Amino acid sequence: MDGDANKAPRKTAKNLQDHIRALDEAGLLIRVDTPINKDTEMHPLVRWQFRGGFRPEDRKAWLFTNVIDSKGKHYDMPVLIGAVGASSRVYEVGLGVSVADSHDTWRRALESPTPPRVVETGACQEVVIEGTALDEPGKGLDGLPVPIATPGWDNAPYLSCVGFLTKDPDSGVQNLGTYRAQIKAPRRMGMNTSTQLRTGGYEHWLKYKARGERMPAAYIIGGPPAIAYTGIWKVPEDVSELAVAGTLLGAPIDVVKARTVDLYVPAEAEIVIEGYVDTDYLEPEGPYGESHGHVNTQEYNGIMEVTCITYRRGAVMMSYLSQVHPNETTEIRAIVHEQGYLNHLRRGMGLKGVVQVRTHRPLTGNRKIVFVVVKREMPRTEVWRALYGIANQQRASGKIVIAVNEDIDPDSMDAVMWAIAFRATPHKDIEILKHKDPGHGPDSGLEDEDSGLLIDATLKQDLPPVSLPTKPHMDRAKEIWEKELGLPPILTPEAPWFGYSLGNWPEALQREAERAVAGDYWENGRISAQRRRNDVAMNSEVEISDDS
Repeated sequence: MDGDANKAPRKTAKNLQDHIRALDEAGLLIRVDTPINKDTEMHPLVRWQFRGGFRPEDRKAWLFTNVIDSKGKHYDMPVLIGAVGASSRVYEVGLGVSVADSHDTWRRALESPTPPRVVETGACQEVVIEGTALDEPGKGLDGLPVPIATPGWDNAPYLSCVGFLTKDPDSGVQNLGTYRAQIKAPRRMGMNTSTQLRTGGYEHWLKYKARGERMPAAYIIGGPPAIAYTGIWKVPEDVSELAVAGTLLGAPIDVVKARTVDLYVPAEAEIVIEGYVDTDYLEPEGPYGESHGHVNTQEYNGIMEVTCITYRRGAVMMSYLSQVHPNETTEIRAIVHEQGYLNHLRRGMGLKGVVQVRTHRPLTGNRKIVFVVVKREMPRTEVWRALYGIANQQRASGKIVIAVNEDIDPDSMDAVMWAIAFRATPHKDIEILKHKDPGHGPDSGLEDEDSGLLIDATLKQDLPPVSLPTKPHMDRAKEIWEKELGLPPILTPEAPWFGYSLGNWPEALQREAERAVAGDYWENGRISAQRRRNDVAMNSEVEISDDS
């Protein structure tokens, strides 16, 4: 696995501890030393900087040093949120280059990956808990301060970053994917691999299932920011995300042999959770506030039995602020998606007149609406090739694709609407592309296909709730923000700033959410275990009744 480091004349953090210091030095870290409840207050508090508390360029990372839960338990381990993508400035500190230069940096990383380097020891294994020690109170997953991301809707704390590390049993290539992981019991957690995106982890799971074997896996938390950036991006199946991260870092990612599974994990990770994912049985997993802007109610998904937890001394728990866009992952995903689209149009299709590609970020989140900025002299046939190229580059992207000239700012919807109103003739300049993949979003249960461009966006049926913390939790976070922390008053909250039901929210899931914020999520995990099945496919929805 050894490889030559790609030299890069930039300053990039080699681990999360260095990155935290760099953020602090840049004035991009808010340190909260007062007690904060990870189950009810933490994510709502950070959410306010995306719902009117700060201007986009002023959003920062948050480090909580005095973490408690709804049962009154105190945790020694701090929690870090917003550390890799809270703003473009935070992103630039993590990647070591400006956003303007990041497209070339990503292009080099994807074209010339740097294989990881195997080392004998790593900081991630300074503390090792395995075997029966995991059953001791506070030594398993119950010892980690994992926050509840969408209090009022989520049924448990969920790991959300950096992600699951798995291995192709045929090729041996490792995959790092950012999937959520429900905390169900001190030695058991869920695994949702986003089957509609055919992620590497899901493809690996299918292969192990065909072999009749459990799938070895490791959940990685922390490490160099470059690892977090690659975990979100879907690289080719025969390329390891850690290799792409090595080029982003400017040096090979050091990896060390895991303790209990046949995987090589980042040596500079903060925390590594090792275990095996069952390929016979699936359990109910969710609800969880998803990045498509609605709560993912409940599905049958993977079960990971934990065999070992390792971490560095003084480890920091990381958590992504996801759910409704904009959020922490919006910035990360947008920049990589835009680079991928631009590279596809310019290099893959040979289009000369494309100036830039921008994704719409607020609420829609990077994939659904895409703007292509082209030169004035670009031939009309080439403009249409660009539009179709975006719509087809990824099967789930480009529901609405709009081409504009350089005088239109794609970040201003007012400007874009002005261009549509005065520069497009509908019967000549608008097309509907049929047979598109519906992509990432709440399952309507009505259609297996979507289409491109304009549709009526009013509610036609009940949908899961808006994936933001409910109003009481956001009100409490606003009170902490303004009165206890003395931060600037939130004068004009940006709607929606709290989650609310859109009709599809069974009482049974409401009870699970209430137990979660009360600290009783182990009970939800116990109920989930009672309902495990071996006759359903992963991501199958759970049939829910109020008697559940």
